[in-house]
Amino acid sequence: MTPDPGPAERGSSEAWPGASNALGGEPSAYLRQHAGNPVHWRPFGDEAFAFAAARDVPVFLSIGYAACHWCHVMAHESFEDQDTADFLNANFVAVKVDREERPDVDAVYMAATQAISGEGGWPMSVFLLPDGRAFHAGTYYPPRPMPGRPSFRQVLGAVREAWLERRSAVEANADALARGIAAAQDGTAVRLDAPAPDLDPELLSEAVRALARSEDAAGGFGAAPKFPPSAVLEFLIRHAAVPSASAEAARDLAGRTLAAMARSALFDQLDGGFARYSVTRDWSVPHFEKMLYDNAQLLRVYVHWIRLGGTAGYPAGDAAAVAGSTADWMLASLGLGGTEGQDGTAPAALASSLDADTVVDGVHAEGASYLWTPAELAALLGPADGAAVARLMHVHPTATVSEAGSPLHPGRALDGPDTGLWQRVRPVLRGARAARPQPARDDKVVAGWNGLAVAALAEAGAVLDRPELVDAAERIAGYLERVHWTPGQGAEPGRLVRVSHDGTARGIGGLLEDYAFCAEGLFALYAVTGRTRWYDLAEALVAAAGSRFAADGMLRDTAGESPQVFNAQGRRAGMDPFDNATPSGAAAFAGVLLTASALTGSAEHRAMAGNILSLLPPLAARAPRVAGWLLAAAQAALAGPLEAAVVGPDTPQRTALHRTLLQSPSPGLVIALQDPSGESDDGRVPLLRGREAAPDGAAQAYLCRGMVCQLPARSVEALREQLASMAG
Repeated sequence: MTPDPGPAERGSSEAWPGASNALGGEPSAYLRQHAGNPVHWRPFGDEAFAFAAARDVPVFLSIGYAACHWCHVMAHESFEDQDTADFLNANFVAVKVDREERPDVDAVYMAATQAISGEGGWPMSVFLLPDGRAFHAGTYYPPRPMPGRPSFRQVLGAVREAWLERRSAVEANADALARGIAAAQDGTAVRLDAPAPDLDPELLSEAVRALARSEDAAGGFGAAPKFPPSAVLEFLIRHAAVPSASAEAARDLAGRTLAAMARSALFDQLDGGFARYSVTRDWSVPHFEKMLYDNAQLLRVYVHWIRLGGTAGYPAGDAAAVAGSTADWMLASLGLGGTEGQDGTAPAALASSLDADTVVDGVHAEGASYLWTPAELAALLGPADGAAVARLMHVHPTATVSEAGSPLHPGRALDGPDTGLWQRVRPVLRGARAARPQPARDDKVVAGWNGLAVAALAEAGAVLDRPELVDAAERIAGYLERVHWTPGQGAEPGRLVRVSHDGTARGIGGLLEDYAFCAEGLFALYAVTGRTRWYDLAEALVAAAGSRFAADGMLRDTAGESPQVFNAQGRRAGMDPFDNATPSGAAAFAGVLLTASALTGSAEHRAMAGNILSLLPPLAARAPRVAGWLLAAAQAALAGPLEAAVVGPDTPQRTALHRTLLQSPSPGLVIALQDPSGESDDGRVPLLRGREAAPDGAAQAYLCRGMVCQLPARSVEALREQLASMAG
């Protein structure tokens, strides 16, 4: 074997003090967390795999993310251990991947891990041939054997032995796995240039019935661990807005889950924002990382619940409080420095996450910032209020998380004296918690997640009547345009970069989900502001996505950044229709195509969306929990296209008409607003062409279906009547 290289051969580490491997110069916070490990880590790329081939050793691929608790645990137990590192360095080439920067890498090796081990999660531990094909995989491995789980050193030894003694079997396993991943992708292949089949509305009712069967009495679906089902909730809210036999069931399902999450420990009762998931079925013990993608999606879902009108069990007013505090938390805790004419304090983009752990006295402690004991509450609030808050917020002498205590959560709606008590003590508790050590923040900016935030903040600002949230959405959109986007030249489409650090975009181009989420956000922002700048950028993103991810008519998730990923999936470029923590890129693209078709009248875009939605029939009744955004897009397709054009001078009358449309829950409604800046639209938004102000110059709204419009409405009452008559 070729000896392991010395530090000079491993690459410079001068960019990160204390670095002992090639991760010191990487911008990713997760990779830099491992820069001081004695493991000779390398970033994912051709150089690392070429080095493995030259040494004739397998690649050990470790995938995680900065906020991941178990990633920290395995790092401390194994990657910081010198003996383990020496064995790993001598027999493998070790590669680290930030799954949030490289979801394409994460996705293909997650498929391999699940196929091999029957489980998935992070940290992900995968063993690869030097060409990138996986042959063995798992997740967290402990430093010593546990029941049903070998130690990491045992796994390393067994893989080394297989590599040296049974190489042909290892390579055969890798080949079979790659072919299996390719076959699975073939089953979800879709052509965008074929005639689109018709959608059956009964599919959506079947999905509601299937979701009802999997509902848990504690709220949500299935057993622990329980993740916020954001895409499924969006579908249920949209379905509830359209008259049908299953609409009321959809409303009740959504309301129960929204209420359960908002009243639980998953929701931060002091500062707002949601944790990643709960390890218990009653949402009482969260896994404490707080992710931008979760909170952007949930903010928008709660806003859409407000538009729907809520239920007696979970009123819209309660949801408004949750939405408002979640938006405030996003901007205060994830906001990065301001630009675009701002004073330097207003957020211009949003960071990715807060860590699950807090470092206390040099030790990683899960959720330490968020935990309380009865004694702490009594010392801070006094014996009477402390005891009352402990009872109210489920803080018992026997802690639920660690000896540091339990998270605050009422588990029910507050009323009467409880409301007064909580309003009185909450500022005191917030102040005390702010004085504690705080979780670290991952400051990388992910284009797609910021696109989700643009949509959520724009619509929250409109529905909650908080224009500062719309301003924040515009600043984030401006950052994406300025930092992440390069306009196309001639026949060359524009390019979106997935990640930026410190105001500089770097790394791979955006995935399909990045283009789709950003376009979704920009179309939502255009509907709220009427600024054609955002419409133009959204249209450019849609066109670029079509060129990059469906040039041959076949939709794929990536543009093929890495040959190793290509090899690992049987030399195919695949497409995954299933939602994960975020909506499927394909499903999100379908929704964006529907919006674009409503604004432009493009039959081609609508047909492309229809072809993506053709994936839905086998999923609707059998697996609706992983097809939430496909279902939501299908509901929009069936309810639309319902186009609204608001024209005329920027007067209170126009504002009232526009606000009426923004408050509508109709899932098929798409809004075009004449640019309020006074600049000419120059016909750039086809839905506005030929739509003019009233003869007396007053503002009016045109409500159309398939570009065929009713008589223009000049009053809110007339517009509401038209919306009601065209619902569904």
